[in-house]
Amino acid sequence: MKIQLLGLTSVLALSAGAAIAEKNFNRIASFAVVQNMAAGEDQSRETSPEIIAATEDGMTLVYTDSPLGVLGRIDITDPKSPKPLGNIDLQGEPTSVVVIGDIALVGVNTSESYVKPSGELRAISIKTGETLASCDLGGQPDSVAKSPDNSFISIAIENERDEDLNDGILPQNDAGFLAMLDVTEGIPSCDSLKTVSMTGLAEIAPSDPEPEYVSINALGETVVTLQENNHLVVVDRDGEVISHFSAGSVDLENIDATDERGALIFTESQKGRLREPDAVAWIDETHFATANEGDYQGGSRGWTIFSKDGSEVYESGASFEQAIVQIGHYPDKRSDAKGVEPESVTFDVFGDTPMVFVGAERASVVGVYDVTDPKAPVLEQLLPSGVGPEGFVTIPSRNLLVSANESDLIEDGGARAHVMLYQYEDAPAAYPHITSEGADTLIGWGALSGMVAGEGRTIYAVNDSFYGYQPTIFTIDASTKPARITKATPVTRMSRPAQKLDMEGITTDGEGGFWIASEGRTDRVTPHALYHVNAEGEITQEIGLPQELMSVEMRYGFEGIARSGSTLWMPVQREWADDPKGQVKLVSYNIETNEWGAVRYQLDGTEGGWVGLSDMAIYGDHAYIVERDNQHDYRAKNKKVYRVALEELVPAPLGGKLPVVSKELVRDLLPDLTSTAGFVLDKVEGLAITSDGEAFISTDNDGVDDHSGETMFFSIGKLSAPS
Repeated sequence: MKIQLLGLTSVLALSAGAAIAEKNFNRIASFAVVQNMAAGEDQSRETSPEIIAATEDGMTLVYTDSPLGVLGRIDITDPKSPKPLGNIDLQGEPTSVVVIGDIALVGVNTSESYVKPSGELRAISIKTGETLASCDLGGQPDSVAKSPDNSFISIAIENERDEDLNDGILPQNDAGFLAMLDVTEGIPSCDSLKTVSMTGLAEIAPSDPEPEYVSINALGETVVTLQENNHLVVVDRDGEVISHFSAGSVDLENIDATDERGALIFTESQKGRLREPDAVAWIDETHFATANEGDYQGGSRGWTIFSKDGSEVYESGASFEQAIVQIGHYPDKRSDAKGVEPESVTFDVFGDTPMVFVGAERASVVGVYDVTDPKAPVLEQLLPSGVGPEGFVTIPSRNLLVSANESDLIEDGGARAHVMLYQYEDAPAAYPHITSEGADTLIGWGALSGMVAGEGRTIYAVNDSFYGYQPTIFTIDASTKPARITKATPVTRMSRPAQKLDMEGITTDGEGGFWIASEGRTDRVTPHALYHVNAEGEITQEIGLPQELMSVEMRYGFEGIARSGSTLWMPVQREWADDPKGQVKLVSYNIETNEWGAVRYQLDGTEGGWVGLSDMAIYGDHAYIVERDNQHDYRAKNKKVYRVALEELVPAPLGGKLPVVSKELVRDLLPDLTSTAGFVLDKVEGLAITSDGEAFISTDNDGVDDHSGETMFFSIGKLSAPS
């Protein structure tokens, strides 16, 4: 798969349907770093792998974990089965790490306050955890880099600003600088410490440069980003500044620049957006790449290649972000800030191909670029990562790429922080599973909930209330890999986007239109309701729930809809007020007689969290139902498809005793959800069955809000009688 860049505002082609002989990166393992905690430790604490490095033999990973104040270690002798090696307590905040041989050189922040910055460079034996040397750096370290010949270290001494002081406006006291130390066999010489002033160079805040990130080329030249100053500095081996220049700005077109409207609208622009680069990486002795995350008042949503003389060689513009939009990873809540926020950039050569890896922090995506020609990089792949990719390490000798993903969502009940491994192999790209690439216009999408099959391999899906201003029916061609979203049909009232919908289920009406189930939530004035929608997406009928249901309704309502003749069936996600514990309703509505009824469904038990229903489809003489818990990663226990015989779906009148139907297990989805070596995603929300019995499953990515953005869309094959 190769994606030629057509222009700065072009939507980049993206295809996972590569020929089998073509080499691609595919994820092979995910390691939850909580596994490195010792027995008996409080595993509810936040843990965060940020900067990561590998031993010289490529068999062990080490990463900084700031919240825990430790250096984590992982055995990757078998890269498909990483093993915990435990944490090394640093008694301080680690900020960055590099490895020479089997010695980790770690920047440790020991500052008492913003106005008393301090820090050390520590040499630590990775095998024993022993501190072999410690050098006072005279300030708060951020990024650490080693020279290609392992002879010296460069450290960005940021002395970061207090963002709560005067709204974080620069300048503030204690200017940062560049520190350089000689190294012999992995041990730094503290007496060789050399400081290089960065003040007086930038136009924005010349007295407060705040060096952010460093990288060293084969000539021994260090490039330094001054992120808040929007400036770049190149320093030679002797600590002399040989060039410095502004990182400049970018005119962005066809972006979503408006927050809090619950819609993906890529028709806006930002002129003169400062790049404010974070990470930087040399490509060769002349060129380096920057990830333009932004911080102070910028962020250009892409990445750039510069020559060390200051000339711009390549600018991605909005193209990187637009490619991410196509695979459903765009973080809408960051639209008015910095979009996908490219924060990290790494370079290495795999085979004969020089590659740049760009990590989008808010989209949780890794872009893989072929930079054989630095003036015309080619986007080869977009890889799914854990939440918030921060650091990367490449191990070409083993064909490995590793990402450290800093966000631990334990406080919100979400996924834990992970380190993920990818292998460069002779195989098709496994991700994305679904994309809008190839559509006539740029289609943004996310938060897929209910699904239903149309003719052939056409699938229809709806998004949920995350996109409250943009309720949409997506038409999906499931005959290709990846599946392709070919059309987005707005759901409207009087030709305007319909409001107060939480679409969780969709089924066809047999006449070209649809029935949609909306999950109500009274605290948001969203009604529990059924909607009939024509082929153009216009709502033609709204049906509210009867008093017998409204008197017992709860927040978790209809999570799907299926049609059997003139009867609509809606699974209720969780128990309502009149349900016995562990039982939920399958509610029926007859569209000819307007009669309501229900039966009850027995849920499986759970060890943690809750279990509920997510979608429903009818095929042959059975109704197929998705049952799931709300757990992520290694904590997930129940993600299943069951079936209920239609002969048991005989609705009883509401308000009286409801029969409990029996169920048969059709598919345990946990093996499917781990088949791409990621952590288990919690929200299995879509089920569609084609006319010949092929069943498709999809997951809901929560609109990339406290979520990796990963969406799985896959077939579980043609249905047959359960064994």
